[in-house]
Amino acid sequence: MSNLSHKLHNRAQRKHRIRSTVHGTAKRPRLSVSVTNLHVSAQLIDDEAHKTLAAATTVGSKQTGTMTDKASWVGGEIAKKAKSAKVKQVVFDRNGKLYHGRVKALADAARKEGLEF
Repeated sequence: MSNLSHKLHNRAQRKHRIRSTVHGTAKRPRLSVSVTNLHVSAQLIDDEAHKTLAAATTVGSKQTGTMTDKASWVGGEIAKKAKSAKVKQVVFDRNGKLYHGRVKALADAARKEGLEF
């Protein structure tokens, strides 16, 4: 097994382990975070109804700066959209990523705007 496929396999295992316990409802949706090499996106998902309540991403936006700055911006945007959808509490789904750096910046910005998790 190559190094890259080993890393991807481990991340997939972490993701499945997290998703086995994290479940979003209409009252407390799942805040799913995706961080790639170029973009950051977040979604509020109601797993019971299989619907996305709100989404924010850097794709198509004119955001500049570091990836951490972009993640902070997305965290603020998703929190604002959550307020307009009348959502105060969420369950955080980091998608197998470590709670460090960009994921932490997004979470801190969302908390600063009023989301609770």
